[in-house]
Amino acid sequence: MSYELTIEPLGQTISVEDEQTILDACLRAGIWLPHACCHGLCATCKVQVVDGDVEHGDASPFALMDFERDERKTLACCATLQSDVTIEADIDEEPDAEIIPVRDFEGSISRIEDLTPTIKGIWVQLDEAMHFQAGQYVNVTIGELGFSRPFSLANPPATGSEIELNVRIVPGGVGTAWLHQQLQVGDRVKIAGPYGRFFVRKSASSPSLFMAGGSGLSSPRSMILDLLEADSDQPITLVYGQRSMAELYYHDEFTALAAKYPNFTYVPALSNEPDSSNWSGFRGFVHDAAKAHFDNDFRGHKAYLCGPPLMIDACITTLMQGRLFERDIYQEKFLSAADAQQVRSPLFKKI
Repeated sequence: MSYELTIEPLGQTISVEDEQTILDACLRAGIWLPHACCHGLCATCKVQVVDGDVEHGDASPFALMDFERDERKTLACCATLQSDVTIEADIDEEPDAEIIPVRDFEGSISRIEDLTPTIKGIWVQLDEAMHFQAGQYVNVTIGELGFSRPFSLANPPATGSEIELNVRIVPGGVGTAWLHQQLQVGDRVKIAGPYGRFFVRKSASSPSLFMAGGSGLSSPRSMILDLLEADSDQPITLVYGQRSMAELYYHDEFTALAAKYPNFTYVPALSNEPDSSNWSGFRGFVHDAAKAHFDNDFRGHKAYLCGPPLMIDACITTLMQGRLFERDIYQEKFLSAADAQQVRSPLFKKI
């Protein structure tokens, strides 16, 4: 059984299968709705039900309160249709966003490498090439366990049918444990994508500042390589932080790119490197390194942030203190269930 879903203010109608969520149906039809955690916890995907009936599913009572349910609001990532439905969603037009419907892909693991003691590079040779926009992510089905986990694409779109994922093992995380400990070269995997609204605003012709920490380097790497391959002459700066030299992956690649391209600057920062080591770069956190490099003046830039929530909050504060504001700050959109439950800054609307 399927129902019809009409999305306002677009006035577009799509078909939604039984038990399919509103969000999944829209993304697979090439219609982007605001979303983040996809677990019914963060309320980013809240929409107004104008007509028809929905089942709220696993929506958290904190993300979708009782009075909001009475007002016929619902969370698109959890809600399923019980009849033909019309919703009203807050959809912003983005001139640089590509409209790419989400699809299901399969492929074989072509390579696995230890990038750091806690991060593996996993390459997947897809049966057919996936078209995506640099900065987007995919959902990977975790073996026979049946659930999926999101991972950013670390390769630029021009690499064709082989995609790269950088996977940090999460303590207690069943999904990352499976990818680190059980996945082997030659194994078949299922992937859905591309997802996300994280991309370079190329039409703005502004200098780009990428601030990343940990495995959050994935999306900025894809975006930076894509920009450099397009021979963009706009200034590009990457400020990348890790705890120690052992965890600073792709350091040699970015150092070589900075030497090759005069418009690309690479600023690595280590927050816990022993004083006795031969590290001659910045010692401290990403936001401190950026503040020092730009002398606390970020005006005129577009900033793209990827990393742990605490790093993101610190970077936002630093950028705002350096006179860069919300309209010019962008960040990775997907969140883990744990991240989504953290208190977010009231000074910044996550996009």
